Amino acid sequence: MAQSAANTSRGAHDAIVVGSGPNGLAGAITLAQAGLSVIVYEAKETIGGGLRTRELTMPGLRHDVCAAIHPLALVSPFFRTLNLAAHGLQWIESPIALTHPLDDGTAVALHRSLEKTAAGMGPDAKAYTRLMAPLVRNYEGIIKDTLKPLGFPSHPFVMARFGLKAIRSAMSLADATFSDVRAKAIFAGNSAHSILPLEQRSSAAFGLMLGMLGHSVGWPMAQGGSEAISTALASVFKSLGGTIEVNSPVLSLTDLPKAKIILCDVSPLQLAAMGTGVFDQEFRKRLESHKYGPGVFKVDWALETPVPWTAEVCHRSATVHVGGTMEEIAQSEAEVWRGVAPEKPFVLFAQQSIFDPSRSSGTLHTGWGYCHVPNGCVEDMTDRIEAQIERFAPGFRDRVTAISVMKPAQMELYNPNYVGGDIAGGIQSFQELFLKPLDQWGPYTTPVDGLYICSSSMPPGAGVHGMCGHLAAKSALKEVLGRTVR
Repeated sequence: MAQSAANTSRGAHDAIVVGSGPNGLAGAITLAQAGLSVIVYEAKETIGGGLRTRELTMPGLRHDVCAAIHPLALVSPFFRTLNLAAHGLQWIESPIALTHPLDDGTAVALHRSLEKTAAGMGPDAKAYTRLMAPLVRNYEGIIKDTLKPLGFPSHPFVMARFGLKAIRSAMSLADATFSDVRAKAIFAGNSAHSILPLEQRSSAAFGLMLGMLGHSVGWPMAQGGSEAISTALASVFKSLGGTIEVNSPVLSLTDLPKAKIILCDVSPLQLAAMGTGVFDQEFRKRLESHKYGPGVFKVDWALETPVPWTAEVCHRSATVHVGGTMEEIAQSEAEVWRGVAPEKPFVLFAQQSIFDPSRSSGTLHTGWGYCHVPNGCVEDMTDRIEAQIERFAPGFRDRVTAISVMKPAQMELYNPNYVGGDIAGGIQSFQELFLKPLDQWGPYTTPVDGLYICSSSMPPGAGVHGMCGHLAAKSALKEVLGRTVR
């Protein structure tokens, strides 16, 4: 039976981290690297947050419970300093990063090669190259300046060029840049990762970022499942003398032992509940008014064979965007924001077992997919998701042996940070995430000395990159101990 954190602690520690998602572990490592004794409390029986892998459908079939494909992990400025390969993490990249099937039986492909990708854009080949080539050339500077809170960029001219396009809506940028359905469709699919209406300003940023990363570093998966990332991070942390206690939920901040620094890898709503009797009314109101976006409805499949995609090229990518044209994807996402569960949802699909045999058993394969739904939606989207896949892979349903379904409420039960099924931890718009998170200029800080919030609800937002935790830890070290960490 789970015990409170106070009951499981073993002696005094300089710092405490609540939650062992990628941000919690990144924050813990940063503090431990500074020479502090650090303990991490995890409420569940295993670490990882959004980085867990389970046999959800049948024995021997390993499914990623949440995050599955990880381009941001490869370029994370913090992760790149850790030599995670020495701690057991191995990356697998499919021959093609992404495919996007269309109703004519073909599919648009995002290759590592910009030239090869552009060649598949038909009349938009030159326009695609003009849009993406400057970003690919300067991707390291763009990543450095976007994976941090709002401030003066280190590469001002590069970021100005990127920002003028990124701040636009995905549909306006696509319409102004492309003339054909193919380029518009793949850009819309990438932009839909923002979980924003494609007509909303800043939704284009995700389309640009994910396309840039596909050409620069690829869209890899972790060998054996996403939990391999959290296992490697935990190994780094423990090598620095850190301690992790699982089955140790923190229900109240008053239950925690005393420490100089406390990082909370939790959602603002969770922190409000944990801070009852600790926070003043004004700050508690800020936490409780944090805006959450749509939820997700997720399905995992056990399959007798790989998915029978009509477009052959789809068999060579780990990620497939299922949703048709830009207009269809935009309609689906707009309906979600109007509180309607879409009849033809945009589906993010991954087929990892084709490229990572360790996830499969015998001749069986895995399928992983989800769509966006209104926050807290209770409708069963299984048939609608499968119909979309069947549309581009006739006979898909005949291959299904078993399924596992997670509605928004189940996603939140799995990880309380996913309020209403919102896997991003809040709306990922420029204004909500960067301008004044929690309606305050300083991200991560709270009115309690030494207490910080380091979840994906804070800048630079969602994604497996650990930067929210790393940057929160840096702030804590500077403000509490007067130490500056690069």
